[in-house]
Amino acid sequence: MQKKLLTLAVAGALAAPCIAMGQGSGPPAAAVEVYGTINMAFGKFKYSEGTAANTPSVSKWDVAQGASNYGLRGRESLGGGLTAWFQIEQNAPMERSNDIAITPASRNSAVGIQGGWGNLFVGQWTTPWADLDALWGIGTVGFWGPVTSIIGRRETTGTAPNPNCINGHDSGQPGLGQVICNAVEAGGGVGHPFWRRASQSVSYQSPVFSGLQFKVLYQTDESKSTTTTGVNAAASPGGVPITVDPSLVSTSLQWAGLGGRARVGAALDRHKDFTVAGKTDTGWTVKGGYNFGVVDVGLAYEHMTYKTAQSDCNAKQYGVALAVPVGMGSIRASYSVAKRIEGSYVGAQTTPSQNGSCGAVPAAGSDQNGAKQYNLGYEHRFSKRTNVGVGYAVIKNDPGAQFTWTGAPPVQNGISGSANTATTPFVGSDPSTYFVSITHRF
Repeated sequence: MQKKLLTLAVAGALAAPCIAMGQGSGPPAAAVEVYGTINMAFGKFKYSEGTAANTPSVSKWDVAQGASNYGLRGRESLGGGLTAWFQIEQNAPMERSNDIAITPASRNSAVGIQGGWGNLFVGQWTTPWADLDALWGIGTVGFWGPVTSIIGRRETTGTAPNPNCINGHDSGQPGLGQVICNAVEAGGGVGHPFWRRASQSVSYQSPVFSGLQFKVLYQTDESKSTTTTGVNAAASPGGVPITVDPSLVSTSLQWAGLGGRARVGAALDRHKDFTVAGKTDTGWTVKGGYNFGVVDVGLAYEHMTYKTAQSDCNAKQYGVALAVPVGMGSIRASYSVAKRIEGSYVGAQTTPSQNGSCGAVPAAGSDQNGAKQYNLGYEHRFSKRTNVGVGYAVIKNDPGAQFTWTGAPPVQNGISGSANTATTPFVGSDPSTYFVSITHRF
């Protein structure tokens, strides 16, 4: 009853201007719904010793949140089989020490028109690549799992690279000295993340034909920059303008059938000018699963190729997930692997971070930058809206890796929000947690 009253109140407030301007004319006002997800966990979190000196292990009790959110959404019939819709969604940090800002429309937010021909919309949205995780990621209890740690997450900056290369540095490419955005050479990171939402984007989703659906998203190049000053100054010797023209295309084809037991999808992405100006990163992935009744199995494999100034750097990840129904709940487990980034490059400068294996972290003294993630637990379904779980999860980082989960607590030195530490572990440190989780949807 409270939800209905709140929904009606919000709908009335948004519709009031329309009523004042044209009462009694035109189609009825769109119904607006308030919705959200609260995703919390309580438990014991541990970081093991890091690779470098003075990075001791630490254990701490933690209250964490994973992608909690709230928003508004609505639909309106336009006649002729057409429907207009909108959604505005933002983060709900749920704890004071959390670094996530409460920014309106920071999550999936768009406006579009849908009909028998499909769904066309503009705004900020998850890519077709990321949408495929729903096909296989059934092994996670709460939010401590592979989709928030290993799969799709080879970048280390924590944010998408700035198209003007603020997150990059001078790569020293012979003859050009191009600035690299979020480069492999910049301390172990790779290019633009494949799992993040795309802003300034246009999306199309086809109707479902015999279980088959096609999706495509284009992130426009509105951030294109041609300059000889500012952050690109080092990239323009002699005042020659350097153009950075970032854009991306993400496509997927997915199928579900056999009464919903089988599902599979494949995606292909092209990310232009994100790692090196004038070069395009590419990636492909296959994800899916099959529900045998006694057990639901999910599988994922993905391959990304990041273009550096001198060579390719290849990243591979794969995972398996299981869900075994038990009464009103299920036992859930996942195992995922991020392989060592393959490839090498030779820069013109002599600093260690610009010469060596792809993804090497000079401070760690190792180019072993892969990781393994395990999680096991039980999740009980009290209702369609409320789940409670208990479990254990751990990430085993290689000596040169820093994988963690979204929602992890501050690291060994306890500093939250610091540009130097935040929630990213020290190099080589293994994060783990015993936890109790609760998820509530409204």
